[in-house]
Amino acid sequence: MGKIAFGLASIEASAVVPTAIGLPFARLLILSVVGAALLGVGAGGVTTNRRPKMAAKKTVAIIGASRGLGLALADEYCARGWHVIATSRGKSLGLDELHQLYPASLEIETVDIVELASIQALKERLAGRRLDTLFVNAGICKANELTPIAVNDQDFLDMMLTNALSPMRVIGALENLVPENGVIAAMSSEIGSIGNSVGFWELYSSSKAALNMLMKAFSARRPDDPRALLLVAPGWVRTDMGGDEATLVISDSIPLVVDMVERNAGVPGLRFTNRHGEILPW
Repeated sequence: MGKIAFGLASIEASAVVPTAIGLPFARLLILSVVGAALLGVGAGGVTTNRRPKMAAKKTVAIIGASRGLGLALADEYCARGWHVIATSRGKSLGLDELHQLYPASLEIETVDIVELASIQALKERLAGRRLDTLFVNAGICKANELTPIAVNDQDFLDMMLTNALSPMRVIGALENLVPENGVIAAMSSEIGSIGNSVGFWELYSSSKAALNMLMKAFSARRPDDPRALLLVAPGWVRTDMGGDEATLVISDSIPLVVDMVERNAGVPGLRFTNRHGEILPW
């Protein structure tokens, strides 16, 4: 007598498949047992449901993803299997093309971060969602070669509003969607460091230094915050904003940025860091 076993089900070949029944019927019976095992059906027809559960996709919200570094971040996270909520102030051809590549992974939202009402509307639309990573990338660069005496007032105010105040408003509005082991990141810059300043792009760099200060205050008001709070310096990257003289291309920067952000998940505290994870002076 031989026993035929498949997963949870087994039969005694000589007991239930007499030789008089014939080989074809025996094969049919064996196939039915195999099918039951594959479907997770045990004795008595009870479904065992022992298949491993698929891990849920992690979700990242990238605020300011219409082009440049933000679009590259959306592309990188999609390629890594994340669910990506990417925002743009208006229509973005780049995001539309990326959505064609990742229709199940990329979700496009509209927000104008310099409008507080627009931020509040986004908060309402995302209510109840979980953001494993919130990455605020939005920013502008104007009059970067000018000095304080030469710059147009509005150009400087626009940079301060877009690069410093508005990112922190977004973080303040959406922070409760980020879990305890999550990451809240804002795109800063190496030239936002006061300690390392050599006067390069002084007006733009001052807006990034202001962002760093506001994030420092955000952290100080939450001394027991278990989340990672990151000010990210991606390097000088060749984009519309960075210009043709920049020393890096996107592939030199963004994959390393995402690696660094992922490594910091679950590590509490505020850090001003470059793409390699090296801490920068304030």
